[in-house]
Amino acid sequence: MNESKISVRYAKALFELGKEENLIETVIKDIQLVDEVCKTISDFWLMVESPVVQTSQKRASVKLIFGERINAISLKFLDLVVQNRREIYLKDISRNFLALCRKDKGILAAKLTSASAIEKDSSKKLSELLSKSFNAKIELEEVVDKDIIGGFVLRIEDQQLDASVSNQLNQIKRELLSNHIK
Repeated sequence: MNESKISVRYAKALFELGKEENLIETVIKDIQLVDEVCKTISDFWLMVESPVVQTSQKRASVKLIFGERINAISLKFLDLVVQNRREIYLKDISRNFLALCRKDKGILAAKLTSASAIEKDSSKKLSELLSKSFNAKIELEEVVDKDIIGGFVLRIEDQQLDASVSNQLNQIKRELLSNHIK
């Protein structure tokens, strides 16, 4: 089975369960915590990925790490994922679940990548402008990447505007190489 299908199915199941139990906000916080742990604690992720660590040990570790910190429904869901040996999809399940929640609330995810940090005032104005343009709430994530040299790359859901200096230089390079060949 395609790994994206697996993560989407689990994410949808958790989303539906959270809605059904009227605990969606709690489950969102829990999954954000799980996602953060998966991304920032490398030892945890190494344990999750390891084929050497037995499923029973992984289940015990998940209960130990998250047992007191998340809701019982979220904990049972994590246990089910590990029990079914789908723990390597936790990052994708989290991403898909949070995307479903944003879509349900009418929120669009936007990612602004720039060579240097953006001022708070400019960031707020950009969020407002995007909100008006897309007629939706915007959840803006800002990333600093010095490799783009200057300018910015704005990605909203599946649309991208690349106004970076590195992209413009690459376009010039391609044009020069294609003209040189003729």
